[in-house]
Amino acid sequence: MIEAADFLSTALAFHGHKCPAMPLGLRAGAAAMNALGVERAEDKELVLLAETGDDHAAGCFVDGLMTVTGCTYGKGNARKTYWGKMAFTLIDTKRGKSVRVSLKPEFFGRMLQSPFVAQRRQGVPPQDVAPAITDPLVAAVMSRPAADFLDIGPVLDHPVTKRKGEFESALCDACGERVFVHKLREVEGRRLCIPCAEKAAPAA
Repeated sequence: MIEAADFLSTALAFHGHKCPAMPLGLRAGAAAMNALGVERAEDKELVLLAETGDDHAAGCFVDGLMTVTGCTYGKGNARKTYWGKMAFTLIDTKRGKSVRVSLKPEFFGRMLQSPFVAQRRQGVPPQDVAPAITDPLVAAVMSRPAADFLDIGPVLDHPVTKRKGEFESALCDACGERVFVHKLREVEGRRLCIPCAEKAAPAA
């Protein structure tokens, strides 16, 4: 059984500031892991498909998800769809199973009317919102029953195609920097990295 509270201090240090959205990700990620019956990913045992974006409130949700699940951008098992939804799918690559979890619409609507969000709308950085506002919201997120704010879908079959990592590299013929070979592009007989290839491409 994964307990989100066990990861809170690590998640706060990783995330950099205290806010309600990151702990929501912790709780949601733990709920998905418990539905699947999985442990935190050491490598690519899990894959996270987050439906959030980069340009809206509550993107901090994903840092909570990454902390508790062990899915990260560095390992290549965390991705975004940029759909602007507070939802994600967690995939168990060993068993070929997945579960989708989303914030209940009415709950998230209320969160967007909170005093914390009111401060953020006025341009106050999250780290500068008073603890008297932030702390009770975080405590509420960490203590309330998951059924109050999460919709947890059924566990479904999810066929997984495993990708082999690339280990071969070569130098770009233009800039001289080392590049993994599957990212080199052939341009007029030269093997170029993507930025150099784009510079060398003839104008349309």
